[in-house]
Amino acid sequence: MSEEQATDAYWTLRAPATALLKEKGSKFLAFAFPVEDQEAIKAALESLRKTHYDAHHHCYAYRLGVLGEDFRANDDGEPHHSAGDPILGQIRSFNLSHVLVVVVRYFGGTKLGVGGLISAYKEAARMVLAEAAVEEHLVKTHFRVHFDYPLMNEAMQLVKSWEPDVISQDFGLSCTLHLAIRQSRAEEVIGAFQEIHGIRVSADSLE
Repeated sequence: MSEEQATDAYWTLRAPATALLKEKGSKFLAFAFPVEDQEAIKAALESLRKTHYDAHHHCYAYRLGVLGEDFRANDDGEPHHSAGDPILGQIRSFNLSHVLVVVVRYFGGTKLGVGGLISAYKEAARMVLAEAAVEEHLVKTHFRVHFDYPLMNEAMQLVKSWEPDVISQDFGLSCTLHLAIRQSRAEEVIGAFQEIHGIRVSADSLE
């Protein structure tokens, strides 16, 4: 993955992943999830807290947004900045967004100290993210193309040339195509359709 990031694309997880770190008797169970929004984060946290109700800490961090601009780190009772921040640091290090990492700690009886906690939470997060499969997610603009049947050939030639995603199509005397294209190319592609007399383009609320 490149450290440079387009404004209409980001790397995220293809599927959830888990990892286990043992340190001086304590167990650090790490969980990584691809998440769309705050609701998905809340649901994942609630599920883990129910499953691991007897754990001492459920520390986590997440990043949302194309550039990872929406983020949070939570120490859940561990010393300040000893858990959530190291987890968040690993999400950033892997250049990921729309990702939640939770590290559940079962205390083993031996205190690790702040430095030891930072190292353990960082390593647990690194392990689970290294285990996870990643994929690039493109932010796309949805739009609809409207035209009468005689313009079918011109419209479909543009679809063939620009290769947008065809979400749906309705062909009759009056035709409509629901298309989606990478956001950075949207203006150019929509402009190509609008150049043809008789073809009308409208925005679509879907994202």
